[in-house]
Order: sequence, then C-alpha cells, then structure tokens
Amino acid sequence: EVQLMESGGGDVQPGGSLLLSCAVSGFTINNYAMSWVRRAPGKGLEWLSNINGGEGTINYADSVKGRFTISRDNAKNTLYLHMNSLKFEDTAVYYCARSRRADYNPKEEYEYWGQGTQVTVSS
Repeated sequence: EVQLMESGGGDVQPGGSLLLSCAVSGFTINNYAMSWVRRAPGKGLEWLSNINGGEGTINYADSVKGRFTISRDNAKNTLYLHMNSLKFEDTAVYYCARSRRADYNPKEEYEYWGQGTQVTVSS
C-alpha cells in the first residue's frame, strides 16, 4: 500500500523556519519525481518544488526560490522541505506528491498525494 505522510507543520512567526517531512511507504522515492505543493486559503494548488528520481534534478517556483530547499533521504525513504524566511503568504496546507515517472512533468497529474500538513505564519 502506498502512503505519503507529511509532518512538521505548525505555527511560526514571520522570518522563522520549519522543516516539513514526507515519510513514504509502498515505493522507493529515488525512483520517482517527488514534489511539494501547497494550497493557501481561498487559492488553488501551487507547485513549489520537485526533485527528480535518480540523479535528483531540482526545480523551484520563483515564490520560494532561495528560501525553501527540497531534499530526500533515500535510506529513510523520506522527502523534506526546509523552509526559511517564512512570510505571511506562505500560510497554506502543504502536500507532498509523487509523479508517475522519474522526471517531473508539470502537464501530468500526480499519482499519489499525502494528507497535508498545515503551516501558519502569523505574528
């Protein structure tokens, strides 16, 4: 059974940091493109970052480039999102998601999603 389980969300002040984790079971994350996606209140889904399978090519959305870092631990089969310099507008539910292939394709729907973890940036 495939499971993606996010954790690490919470309340944080502007300028603060959080580390989100996505623990995966049922497949090997190194074989697939993995992404972080968020949904802010009243808005649609926003792709943030992906790490491809294999060599691990990484891409970021402009909104988080330089502040967020995606990584994975193949031994733990876990995906991470290090979030620094958090802003009010980063408030959202954050999801990890798996693509169907090793290379990320923004035109393809994700095959599996986690349940999400809430991040709230407030003073």
